[in-house]
Amino acid sequence: MKVLALVAALFAVAAPSKTVQLAIVHTVQGCHIWQTAHAQGPAIALKLKRGDKITLHVTCPMDFRLVQLKGPALRLGDPTLHTGTQRTVAFPKRGVYVIKATNIQSSADMGCRRSARTTCSG
Repeated sequence: MKVLALVAALFAVAAPSKTVQLAIVHTVQGCHIWQTAHAQGPAIALKLKRGDKITLHVTCPMDFRLVQLKGPALRLGDPTLHTGTQRTVAFPKRGVYVIKATNIQSSADMGCRRSARTTCSG
């Protein structure tokens, strides 16, 4: 099981809220990474303002379990984030948040072959 970590630090700044697009991407090297328009890696730190949101999207064929490890309580909804779906999470309070995503199925479970280009049968 591969674990991804997201750290979001919120600051009290008066400005319109934004939504950051964040994807879980399947890779050959390291299995899975977080990816935004500006960064990617197994752990990502985002600086958000109170009221900002992230939209989580799974682009690989595996499902993930989301768990909040730190920060004021978030409304994550169903802990399972299914492939091809997305979820928007709002950050209503100031603080440092840590969210962990763990894949539920392995590459073998999903019929994936690890090569220069990952291919899956299911």
